[in-house]
Amino acid sequence: MDLIQNVIAIDGPSASGKGTVASRVAAALGFDYLDSGALYRLTALYAQKKNVDWNDAEEVAKLAKDLPIEFDGQIVRLAGEDVSKAIRLENIGMGASAVASLPPVREALLQRQRDFLTEKGLVGDGRDMGSVIFPNAVLKIFLTASPQVRAERRAKQLGLPISGSDFDRILSDIEARDEADRRRPVAPLVQLPDAKLLDTSNLTIEESVKKVLDWYGEK
Repeated sequence: MDLIQNVIAIDGPSASGKGTVASRVAAALGFDYLDSGALYRLTALYAQKKNVDWNDAEEVAKLAKDLPIEFDGQIVRLAGEDVSKAIRLENIGMGASAVASLPPVREALLQRQRDFLTEKGLVGDGRDMGSVIFPNAVLKIFLTASPQVRAERRAKQLGLPISGSDFDRILSDIEARDEADRRRPVAPLVQLPDAKLLDTSNLTIEESVKKVLDWYGEK
């Protein structure tokens, strides 16, 4: 079987739940899992640590090409440091959006992402999995949820209340990230014509995973 037949591409906005769904679908099928968003967040964090401006395309691309990263289950390490929580902070999310708009950075990470595909199969989530990284994926999904629901999920992920000033900031950041991702000139966030829409606003994780598995089973 062509390797591409074993690719499920899940795209969607920040905090939509695509990472959780994608990782569980991968586990259920025995596939590998690629969190492409983490690569851009790691690039943004690494640039911040190296005092490189997020808009400096050439220097950020150099960092992206040789990211000293390690994925160990749910643990993500950058140069040996556990940054699993640090890369989920909203300011790093905005940094990820900034560096993701730079063509040299996307080019630096393109092959690195494709190399995750092996004979085991792959479930990848991000913002251009189906449009750029794996355009011939057997199943493409646009997974989303309302900004309010996504803000609540991110707050819970960070151990914060779902009301008050911290929550308002998270919601504002998510809405700003959505706008930046939709308007960026390179690989903007869009639902592809051949991608199935999965709105998880009123679905449990289990229901969302089952829907993806059912769609894959129909292929």
